[in-house]
Amino acid sequence: MSHNNASPVPFRYRKPGYVALAVTDLDRSIAFYRDLVGLTLQERDGDEIAFLRCGTDHHDVVLYKAAQPGLKRMAFQLESAQDLAHAHGWLTELGYQPVWAAPQECGTLRQGPTLRFRIPDCELLFEFYAQMESGGEWQPTVAKIERLGHVVVGMRNPEAVLATLLEKLNFRMSDQFGTHTWFLRCFPNPYHHSFAVARAEFDRLHHVNFMVTDVDDVGRAIYRMRKAGVEIVFGPGRHDISNSIFLYFLDPDGMTVEYSFGMEEFAEDGAREARQLPFSMEILDSWGSAPLPATGKGGAVEAAQP
Repeated sequence: MSHNNASPVPFRYRKPGYVALAVTDLDRSIAFYRDLVGLTLQERDGDEIAFLRCGTDHHDVVLYKAAQPGLKRMAFQLESAQDLAHAHGWLTELGYQPVWAAPQECGTLRQGPTLRFRIPDCELLFEFYAQMESGGEWQPTVAKIERLGHVVVGMRNPEAVLATLLEKLNFRMSDQFGTHTWFLRCFPNPYHHSFAVARAEFDRLHHVNFMVTDVDDVGRAIYRMRKAGVEIVFGPGRHDISNSIFLYFLDPDGMTVEYSFGMEEFAEDGAREARQLPFSMEILDSWGSAPLPATGKGGAVEAAQP
């Protein structure tokens, strides 16, 4: 069965918008994501929330102070306000009970109308929006980050979640890695994966990815992280799946962050079919490294109400 056929879903995505993370020490996490990862601190709301960016949007990462670290929500930007309205109707018809975020929170987020919902068999809170304020021109610092690339989430029931994403939410599958990971595009975003679902014993963050513009950014990060005492848990290496060079490391709460350089792109029409790839360490890293046990293990999905 093809997963790249025309979809009846009445909305289209622009890109993965931002990821919201719960962190136990806001100051410590701001310093990590700003000084070592290379994001810009755009705004801080007291001791509770920090907004960071790696592009012209107001934020690509939102940090919330919390008792336990984890993944608070995953936000996707839709192409237009019309897409957002269509999404609300569609999600309501599906019985997903979408909720509009309160105007005050939208103001704090510097976003237009913002929609949140959950899907069956999954604790992750999804968010859709169409408009976000600009943060102005972005100046890279320690790394020439191009964009928030993707987020991978471990799921206790990945097959059920995958079916919903493909059939109901206008995602396309790029590749399947054994029965462990499914790499998805939020259609028609061209990059090999803007989201992925991995098998896990409970719903949790696997990693957050930032795409860099220069392979030297990956190399420099190795030594920058080592000097700062940051644990590198996988790489450097090359993912044959997406044709990207990568490095994985842990944030102060043990959540996994990835830098990657290069990625396969898909045309909106006529894209190749998804490949069924065997679960093989050579495919995961053709250079021969293997992930340490801590890779993709930090940070449960927060199961609060929308």
